[in-house]
Amino acid sequence: MTPLLELRDVHRTYHIGESTVNALRGVSLSVEQGEFIAIMGASGSGKSSLLHILGLLDNPDSGEYLIFGNNVNRLSEDEQAGLRNNVAGFVFQQFHLLRRMSIVDNVRLPHIYSGLRGDFRQEATMRLALVGLEHRIHHTPSQLSGGEQQRVAIARALVRDPLIIFADEPTGNLDTKNSTEIMKILKGLNEEGKTVIMVTHEPDIAAYAGRVITMRDGVMVTDERRAGHERRAIPADGLRYTLPAADRGNPWRSGRFAGFMAQAFQAILSNKVRSLLSVLGILVGVASVIAMMALGEGAKVAMQEQLKSMGSNLLSIRGGSAKIRGAAQGAGAVTRFTMKDVEAIMALAPLVKNATGVVSGSGQTVYANNNWSTNLEGAGYDYGLMRSAVPSIGRWFTREEMQRRDKVAILGVTVARELFGSANPIGKTVKINRINFKVIGIAPAKGFSGPRDEDDVVIIPVTTAMFRVLGKDYLNGIFVEVRHPAQMEQAKEAIGELIRKRHRLKADDDSFNIRDMTEIQQMLSSTTETMSMLLGAIAAISLLVGGIGIMNIMLVSVTERTREIGLRKAIGARKNDIMLQFLVESVGMTLSGGIIGVLTGVGVSLVLSFFAGWAVKTSLLSIMLATVFSVMTGLFFGLWPARKAAELRPVEALRYD
Repeated sequence: MTPLLELRDVHRTYHIGESTVNALRGVSLSVEQGEFIAIMGASGSGKSSLLHILGLLDNPDSGEYLIFGNNVNRLSEDEQAGLRNNVAGFVFQQFHLLRRMSIVDNVRLPHIYSGLRGDFRQEATMRLALVGLEHRIHHTPSQLSGGEQQRVAIARALVRDPLIIFADEPTGNLDTKNSTEIMKILKGLNEEGKTVIMVTHEPDIAAYAGRVITMRDGVMVTDERRAGHERRAIPADGLRYTLPAADRGNPWRSGRFAGFMAQAFQAILSNKVRSLLSVLGILVGVASVIAMMALGEGAKVAMQEQLKSMGSNLLSIRGGSAKIRGAAQGAGAVTRFTMKDVEAIMALAPLVKNATGVVSGSGQTVYANNNWSTNLEGAGYDYGLMRSAVPSIGRWFTREEMQRRDKVAILGVTVARELFGSANPIGKTVKINRINFKVIGIAPAKGFSGPRDEDDVVIIPVTTAMFRVLGKDYLNGIFVEVRHPAQMEQAKEAIGELIRKRHRLKADDDSFNIRDMTEIQQMLSSTTETMSMLLGAIAAISLLVGGIGIMNIMLVSVTERTREIGLRKAIGARKNDIMLQFLVESVGMTLSGGIIGVLTGVGVSLVLSFFAGWAVKTSLLSIMLATVFSVMTGLFFGLWPARKAAELRPVEALRYD
């Protein structure tokens, strides 16, 4: 009959600092199904190393280890984990119960790594009843005595109905009464057909076994079978650890992921203050990203509204050289435009859609006891549509009013507020430079353009401005609307040639300049875009710092939970399982911080808008980007700690102090 377990000339050497320890030296051992074996020996004799190799927690340096005749040394680490989950149950001296879980959750822990779907709470409760703890199922390990905790560990070892139970000093931390109870349980399991392999240094505990092996200096010195301890074997149907490939490798399909999620959030909640501080870093980062992007988007929207007021496809023609700024210009250096120039430009019909002349000056406006010094703008009939200046309240002046040089005025928002406060100015009479004007409209709000308030203006018909108020017989400038953006350069050349011809100017004369308003719009848009990116980048740095904090916390968590990782691997967790669990914890914290950060960022944006009066606009894209970025931060900064945890070897992790 093929032995259940068989070791052939197994050697195991450990390197501790500069020292070399030969833990096992040529050990050969055969274990039959249904045996109860006690391995004894002094400290350092190699008994624990032998148990770890038999339980697949460690691998020999040389020699063969066979289970049902299959050489398990050839299995990968994950395949050995699956074998442990299905064939072996472990009872440790230190119990290795997870303090944050109830004892039911501790007992059903091996099922998470089994690849089987289900809750398995009922199976865990049955195993607890088997060890006499059905009345304590809602308690945590800290609420139990040492003997009760060891019974929970036995129930956990039995929950997958293993062929073999490995017990490492199961009574080492217990008093005599509890030790007797634990050994009765193990003896009863053996009588039911379970194979039990136990390490102990106490002769009275070893007396429960039917076979006692004594180790010394890494070799077996005695192997004694005791009379009256017949083994009770159960039928062997081969190895039961093999699972469908898809279930074994895919936690989504096997149902393991749901268990990882639940345990990850248990781990997060078990260290509330530390987790809160970690989440706070992500929260501040995401909130900053949302708020800064809202400010940037608000600035872009405000700029777009301002650009609309400049009009589209516009050319601005002004007297004087574009190269001179603030310097006094000599006589004849400035071209004076007239209404006939406007008419001539309008004649360039294939290129030009509209053209209008403007004059400008300063005006002192008075209403009742209020007076205000403002900018006076004389504009043609088409100016309102070209510059998006048609009043939202009231109306624009008519062509007849222009021809009659009527004294009608359109007030900017700032002028209306200063003269009338909250009262309606439409139909009221104001004095502009001591001349009575009837208010017929309020111009749309445009905000500031650099240091200049675009709403601090009064618009009147250009003819009225020239001949009744400012006393000018020329225009300060001409605005031209080109039919198509692609024709801008062609229109500039045609208009420049026309003006030079009409005013008999030389080709190199720079007494006038033509500006492309589209270029100014593009420059302003580019500046706003750059500022938005800069604000977003600054906010992203805080998110990066939060991510580093998450990585630091996860590294600390890996160190603190080294024994827990060893336990999980001992009961069947694969590398990917450990990695996925720590990644879920990392992403869980960053995603929680991200969601709260989004809400905080939106709130901060609204506060800034309400109290500071800043233009803000929170876009769905910024919320999605911030949320996705927080998840990616968790994945990126959680990957190294997760890999570090996954690479730990079970036996080394369980021994960690």
